[in-house]
Amino acid sequence: MTAKPETVDADDKPVTIPEEEFSGYMRQLGGMEKWLFFVCAAGFTLYHLAVLNLFPQEALLFRSTHVAWATALGFALYRPFGRARADRIPWYDWVCIVLSIACCAYIYWELDGLLFRAGAIPDPIDTVVGLVGTLLILEFARRSAGIALPIIAGVFILYVFVGPWMPGVLHHRGFEWSRFFAYIYSDLGIFGTTTEASANFIVLFVAFAAFLQMSKVGDYFNDLSLSLFGFLRGGPAKATIASGVLFGSISGSSVANVAASGAITIPMMRRVGYDRATAGAVEATSSTGGQITPPVLGAGAFLMAEITGIPYADIAFAAIIPCLLFYVACYTHVELHARLRGLHGLPRSELPPLFGLLKKAYQFTPLVVMVWLLMSGYSPFRAGTLAIITAVIVSWLDRQNAMGPMRTLDALHRAARDSLQLISVCAAAGIIVGVIALTGIGGRFAQLLLQLAGENVLWAMIFTMVVALILGMGMPTTAAYAIGAAVLAPGLQRLGVQPIVAHMFIFYYAVVSAITPPIALASFAAAAIAKADPWKTAFISVKMGLAVFIVPFMFFYSPLLLGQGSFLQVAPVFATAVIGVMLLACATEGWAGRPIGWLLRLPLLAGALFLIVPEGISDIIGIGIAVAVFAVARLMPGFAPGRVHA
Repeated sequence: MTAKPETVDADDKPVTIPEEEFSGYMRQLGGMEKWLFFVCAAGFTLYHLAVLNLFPQEALLFRSTHVAWATALGFALYRPFGRARADRIPWYDWVCIVLSIACCAYIYWELDGLLFRAGAIPDPIDTVVGLVGTLLILEFARRSAGIALPIIAGVFILYVFVGPWMPGVLHHRGFEWSRFFAYIYSDLGIFGTTTEASANFIVLFVAFAAFLQMSKVGDYFNDLSLSLFGFLRGGPAKATIASGVLFGSISGSSVANVAASGAITIPMMRRVGYDRATAGAVEATSSTGGQITPPVLGAGAFLMAEITGIPYADIAFAAIIPCLLFYVACYTHVELHARLRGLHGLPRSELPPLFGLLKKAYQFTPLVVMVWLLMSGYSPFRAGTLAIITAVIVSWLDRQNAMGPMRTLDALHRAARDSLQLISVCAAAGIIVGVIALTGIGGRFAQLLLQLAGENVLWAMIFTMVVALILGMGMPTTAAYAIGAAVLAPGLQRLGVQPIVAHMFIFYYAVVSAITPPIALASFAAAAIAKADPWKTAFISVKMGLAVFIVPFMFFYSPLLLGQGSFLQVAPVFATAVIGVMLLACATEGWAGRPIGWLLRLPLLAGALFLIVPEGISDIIGIGIAVAVFAVARLMPGFAPGRVHA
């Protein structure tokens, strides 16, 4: 598995933590192969920067080069199985690399003919190239992102040929295999919307994150969070939440966030008295929030922009309020947990000096530049490029972390490595999207969703939530969102749900699957660092992230929680939702001015839900219930007492 070798657990012992969701077996190349991979990976990122900013290329050529180059790098980097040699590239992977390049070369050679024959009768060589290219992509996705996505893609491919024998809404007239593989290996399938997002946006923003991390901005965010919050009650946990906001805003990967910061934050939480499972859960939950934290969000957000046609800046803006609600809930949980257990913070003398960190506040400049450019209407790839340039320039202000030629090349190389899984996921998802368009099954799924829901939007949303969570448990967030957007979103939109609401709803549940048992990758990664029980860590993570399970239903009922309205409309809804998620934390932790038992926690939970619902009457009811619970807790201290933990 690919891991950060420097990661240690809460007892300062080395521990292997995957840097990616559903990470594959990576090689540790040596000799000439290592340097060849380094040069090709750095060149891959440079190629994207050049095409997107200086030398535009025909879309099919750019996307096919993007996929073929990444596939070749993937076969060099990922082993097919755990027992394969890890120090060199075997002959069969060299064959796969050559075939990847050959498939791309054919598109260059036969471009005009392919564009002319698109969707029509293909040449035999079109079919052969399409079949070989599709198989290579499925194997690339299997190695880098796990078996679930290739299996689902394989089921969709099988459906193309067995459709004539399928019953009811699954029936279609069928397609010849020769026509299908030429169709799917084109901009109507693999090189379509999903690959457009990975080629145009994802590589660039992964590069932005790589440059910030190479210039130690991630370390700066961790130090600043510790300095600001480490001395407070339960300080290290609060610093973890703050670090999740800052670091997550440039990373967008739950497991990567855990691997990057957990080795620092979890031992500090243990030191002030947090039990192992809770320390791991705090890290997992705050890291998962990184995928819903603007401006970068997760890679799925770029897909959302491509699929819906909504500008990425609008999607990032819509994510602000749900993100704030999530982190307010997390902060309240750790505050109450510390209060109930009498936990303290770290001595100020052991924390990074705040004044020295504030003198380095210029480290925020790349983020500020990117946000300003996005909000000013610049394209995401132009904003990302200028933010990368800003990151390099800003690094020169700190001699110790200045980005010289070798560090710049290393950042370009790291960006390519970190992009490979996402590219394989987007390419494989393109197969599914292409099959849905070819067979019309998307519309039939929408019909099926309508039938299951019986025109009841709430049931449709619950069904969508369950499917998105299941998809997220079996594959990376980007793939789970891509499939959910293709299969589920059209049905929700037919029920009258706004496109941005439907897609954000699916995206949020795909994200939160990282802390949802039974396959809670972020929670399990954090548990490994904390040496905690994985299941206990996962269930505590769910408790802390409970708000993010509820809020998507709320912004369905009122898009105001996605910032879809004027300031005067949004502000009161946001204020009551903040109170609601804080009371939700009070109910689940058992606190209302004093420790309380379930007889008071249950009505407080109901009051919290009433407040989160964005309606005037429900807000009044919620406030009334909350006031009553707090009054009873204060005036009747013997009623429904809670437990104070030692």
